[in-house]
Amino acid sequence: MLDHPDTVAGRRVLDLATGGGLVAIAAGRAGAARVCAYDVDPLSGAATTLNASLNRSAVTVTVADPLDGDPDEADVILAGDVFYSRQMASRVLDFLDRARRRGVDVLVGDPGRAYLPRERFAPVAVYDVPVSRALESADSKRTTVWRLAHGPR
Repeated sequence: MLDHPDTVAGRRVLDLATGGGLVAIAAGRAGAARVCAYDVDPLSGAATTLNASLNRSAVTVTVADPLDGDPDEADVILAGDVFYSRQMASRVLDFLDRARRRGVDVLVGDPGRAYLPRERFAPVAVYDVPVSRALESADSKRTTVWRLAHGPR
């Protein structure tokens, strides 16, 4: 977001599976008109609230699962590392497809998970992201930012 602020500047952003809120905060700092961060984990909600406050970034935090609803009032959806299981990938993709049909710009950060349907996405950027060696068996993980390009074929 900070490398390409025009992606979110002046737009309403929904950050899906926000984790600690890093991407939501970056979207706010890049000039998003409004940022709503969602995660199912209450600890994520608490961490995002604290991190947003410490970074002076206005982020609305919701601890809930929005995937069965419609992505109302969003111009951009950001989702990070959500294609880690077949069931989750299916639910997320249905949600993102509904958003895309409404004209929402959908960007996904993915570190090479097996269930990302790459044929549905166009690569936007590639980053080496520092990760926990205990979790990933490496010090960094190559992560691609993808844009949902089209609906199911």
